[in-house]
Amino acid sequence: MYNQKAYALGSVRSYIREVFEYGRQQAKLVGEENVYDYSLGNPSIPAPEQVNESLHRILNTVSSIKVHGYTSGPGDDGIREAVAANLTERFGKEIKPANLFFTCGAAPALMSALTALACPGSEVIAIAPYFPEYKPFTESAGSKFVSVMAREPDFQLDLDALAAAVNEHTQAVIINSPNNPSGAVFSAETLAALAALLTERSEKYGHPIYIIADEPYRELVYDGVEVPFIPNIYKDTIVCYSWSKSLSLPGERIGYVLVADDVTDSKAVFAAVAGAARSMGHVCAPSLIQRAVAECCAIMPDVEAYDVNRNLLYNGLTAAGYECVRPQGAFYLFVKAPGGDALAFAEKAKLKNLLIVPSDGFGMPGWFRLSYCVSKEMIERSLPVFAELVG
Repeated sequence: MYNQKAYALGSVRSYIREVFEYGRQQAKLVGEENVYDYSLGNPSIPAPEQVNESLHRILNTVSSIKVHGYTSGPGDDGIREAVAANLTERFGKEIKPANLFFTCGAAPALMSALTALACPGSEVIAIAPYFPEYKPFTESAGSKFVSVMAREPDFQLDLDALAAAVNEHTQAVIINSPNNPSGAVFSAETLAALAALLTERSEKYGHPIYIIADEPYRELVYDGVEVPFIPNIYKDTIVCYSWSKSLSLPGERIGYVLVADDVTDSKAVFAAVAGAARSMGHVCAPSLIQRAVAECCAIMPDVEAYDVNRNLLYNGLTAAGYECVRPQGAFYLFVKAPGGDALAFAEKAKLKNLLIVPSDGFGMPGWFRLSYCVSKEMIERSLPVFAELVG
């Protein structure tokens, strides 16, 4: 016997992973230069040199016992202090070391936060299009998953639709800005209106409705766009963060959950986050990479290469006749599928070794996602294929 729910999740791989593996096999057959893989959000900008220097220095100067030994469950005290100081300086809100719980990336951070907030009958709202894992994360934690469509064509929050969805069972709203897959950044005005709605409903229903801010793309923005720090707008915000994108460290799996002191029931919520992480075995994030990000957390990414790719791909596709959302952040382009069937179009593109991700898994059928964290040369080679397909 085995867990049927776990089997269902494990036996059906995500389309993103499937098409990525298909591309690897095709590259062996037709040559890597003839495969145009836009499937995976794997940063193509190298980690800053300071990160490598920090890792070497730590390995050469810090006791091996400390480098490779356990830290405290929430993270090393000194490392939490360094990251808290950086956040306080950047965002003007006092963050204490005790507010941070280090995790092995954003996924365990989200799972810990969602599990911490799950109660009998609880519901969690996500804004479509959304990261596909939100649904299994929410349901595995024990809450009902509720999808609310973003407003087209700018993909900002649809506050009327949100107001209709929030009820006495709503425990949290997941906000992902910059957004995967649309690249939209929710404005301060929009977030202030959301905060007013959730404040009013929290008072009406007699319990806090939290925002879970999923922020792995926080620093990846263009054209001077600013990403509001949501805890400055709405106090009942739990931040889930990862350095995977900002420092190009997806394989190192390092992030945190932030529960500031002014969050309602902050100490109980933090303890629940810690308990959830403990129940899933996600404690003591790797010591070496904790130390490295503590030394490098003030480094801002150089997004010039992503910006070049963003403009090249957006301009090329719109010139060919595609309808696209111009991204303000992250490294994804969201494109309306010609003919309306994204999966059929993705399979058609696959025959030409053009690997794209249909939007059905993102909760908004009829679109597809392109990850432009790729080489500029690949984009240039792929544009004629896009033009041929839309023709």
